[in-house]
Amino acid sequence: MALTRIQPAAIADDAVTADKTSGVIRPNAQPFLINGGFNVSQRYGETATSFVNNTYGLDRWKHYLAGSCALNFQQLGQASAIVTNLQSTSGINYTNCLYLDCTSAASLGATDQMSVLQLMEGYVHNPLAGKAMTLSFWVRSSVTGTYCIAFKEGSTKTYVVEYTISSADTWEQKILTLTDDTLANYNTNTSVTTGSSLEVHFTTRLGTTAQQTTADAWNTGNFYGTSNQVTWGTSTSDVFYLSGVQLERGTYTSATLPPFRHESYAVNLKRCQRYYNNYGGDNPRAFTFDGQYAAGSGNGVGDSYIFNVEMRASPTTSSSYTDLTNASSVSVAEDKIGAFIEATSSSSGRIAARFGASGYIRFDAEL
Repeated sequence: MALTRIQPAAIADDAVTADKTSGVIRPNAQPFLINGGFNVSQRYGETATSFVNNTYGLDRWKHYLAGSCALNFQQLGQASAIVTNLQSTSGINYTNCLYLDCTSAASLGATDQMSVLQLMEGYVHNPLAGKAMTLSFWVRSSVTGTYCIAFKEGSTKTYVVEYTISSADTWEQKILTLTDDTLANYNTNTSVTTGSSLEVHFTTRLGTTAQQTTADAWNTGNFYGTSNQVTWGTSTSDVFYLSGVQLERGTYTSATLPPFRHESYAVNLKRCQRYYNNYGGDNPRAFTFDGQYAAGSGNGVGDSYIFNVEMRASPTTSSSYTDLTNASSVSVAEDKIGAFIEATSSSSGRIAARFGASGYIRFDAEL
């Protein structure tokens, strides 16, 4: 019998949950932005890694980069003095942050652009459409001045909000409010189902080509900020940190903002695994095949695996098996709910396949 999973529905317009500490009523059952505390990093752990255009870094957070500036990104954990300073400044026990470090400085060109962004799935974003919403976050940088957040419907429409980093190398909380565009416009311009809907860009560099003239309004076009955006990355001493990112439905101030939702790591990871699953190395859940087969073409052993959560779409798969015994090939067949992996051999005897210390299998259904 085929296995199926029920497609997660959009959150009902009147769905609410209460924060047990503050009594604040939230109009959303889960955080709209996934991994806003940067706790999950399936691909890279806490390893400093080159920031590459149109790729994902920490889970659900994508990179845009154009121009000559080069940088590393990194997940910082509780052992970092930066994170402990965030805890003492905010009064909140954040356990991680995102760290950007300029490794090759460059002057700004007209087409230059750099941002860290999250692409929201239509099903996740829909309850925000047409509603007032508030984005809040903690930020720290060596470069002070005006920065921009771009809320985008693909390349069709953009709403830019400015904020100011006032003090160098100091954690500051920012709270920005706006009214989202209508559900009808998202249905026309992007997706209200499993495709990309609202994009939230944290911009750090921006040339003149993609600058929007008017902030605090929806404009037709593909923009990432205003001409007021500071140019980060002109010195190799430039750094940028981000944590505690939350997007709430409704208009809030610092006095009324609901507390940051600290999901358990398991819950946060499961939400991230709708878009990306990484198994390998010493992961105890890695696939291992072992069986005895007689000689003859097409003999093989295989196993199936049901994902923890239905993926957004049938994923693309990449794999590397570093410990093969008598296996001529390994193939993977996948869909949204799971995968079947088979190792085959044309000779008799034991056939086995497993990841080994440096092997992996990755399922990618990112937006």
